[in-house]
Amino acid sequence: MNYAKQQEQAVRVLIIEDDLRIAEVNRRFVEKVSGYEVVGIAANMEEAKDQLELLQPDLVLLDIYFPDMNGLAFLTYIKEHHPDCDVIMLTAAKEVETVVDAIRYGVYDFITKPLIFSRLQETLRSYQEYQGKIRAWREEGETINQEEIDQLIRGKGMKAPKESKLVKGIDRITLEKISSFLMQAESATTDQVSKETGISRSTARRYLEYLVAMGEASADLSYGVVGRPERVYRSAGKS
Repeated sequence: MNYAKQQEQAVRVLIIEDDLRIAEVNRRFVEKVSGYEVVGIAANMEEAKDQLELLQPDLVLLDIYFPDMNGLAFLTYIKEHHPDCDVIMLTAAKEVETVVDAIRYGVYDFITKPLIFSRLQETLRSYQEYQGKIRAWREEGETINQEEIDQLIRGKGMKAPKESKLVKGIDRITLEKISSFLMQAESATTDQVSKETGISRSTARRYLEYLVAMGEASADLSYGVVGRPERVYRSAGKS
């Protein structure tokens, strides 16, 4: 296998989620991260098995609660029939035994809903580093040393999510709520964001401009028939 060529290719992701609205939001989040491509979305067990076989994804984002299956049980199916495919659990489940079982069955990470983009982004970037290390070690030879083994076993090379420092007056939960709304909407004005989130128009504008300054959103002017032009915001993934 040409690992140098493989490294240039995007990580191919299959999303297994029965709520198609949530699945679409997850797709947009994943594809905001450079080097990732969502190749399919499956809403039930039959679709998931078919797409795993046909698409041969590198990574699966897997929920736990489905009408026709249990995600943990399906995780064992993936590990048995598609051992080269990695799995990130993305679910509302938070029970201790569920988390422990998922780790025991070999998930790369376990992320709870509601999904926060920065948390997923950190994991996806660490997964790229993890795969990059494996490719490099394979190219260099057949053996690795104890330090390198420790990197694989202890957290698979993952880094703890960094708590980015927010400027004064910016609340993380409100910021993530607005960011998620922009990801779902084609575009949004300050008034629309204000109504959707229940915050004042001035506060909505401050958060939107903060996202623009951070490179997470873009802004443009919309000229109506009458009146002053209005700023329209879009998520950076849609710019």
